[in-house]
Amino acid sequence: MSSQESAESAARWYRHRLVWVAVILLAVSAGAVVLARRAGSEEKPADLQAQITARMRTTLEQADPGQHNHAGHGAQQVAAEGKPPVICGVRVYGYEPTDAAALADVRTVYGFHLCGVAEKKRPWDVAAKLTGPLIMDMSTNPPGIQVVEATADVMFVDRLREMFPDKYEELALEEALTQSEMADQRRRYDAAAGL
Repeated sequence: MSSQESAESAARWYRHRLVWVAVILLAVSAGAVVLARRAGSEEKPADLQAQITARMRTTLEQADPGQHNHAGHGAQQVAAEGKPPVICGVRVYGYEPTDAAALADVRTVYGFHLCGVAEKKRPWDVAAKLTGPLIMDMSTNPPGIQVVEATADVMFVDRLREMFPDKYEELALEEALTQSEMADQRRRYDAAAGL
């Protein structure tokens, strides 16, 4: 093999190698674009979920405890000292329409709330509390709050099943906040109560 043939063979080998490097880089770039788009599409619902959670919490904390539609829970304690802050933890089970892309598109929210009336120096364990599954009507301003409660004729579980879509019933029967939501609520409650 002559040196000229050897040089041509080496040049071809490098050309093919560069082509493969270009193909690999193109494949990696395309994969990165696909992953970035998927990540972007997942962030929007997570962001919407966070917006709904914040709106639900704010609505409940700004509402008078009587507006939570609980049958007289906590009303006497609130009247005694004026208007102590209400500190709420919430859990969103879901919303309608399910394909909503922005907070303004959401009409109904299904969730759970646990609120404590933060009277000065009153610890969480003895605070007046408002709790339970709820439905929030986001089409009104301020949003409407409908709490699931038993009546003389209808048991709590039956009332919940009347009000909630099937897909949220089991979640609503759990009646629990996440650990992080509960920790945040307790921290905010202690600060509001001056503890």
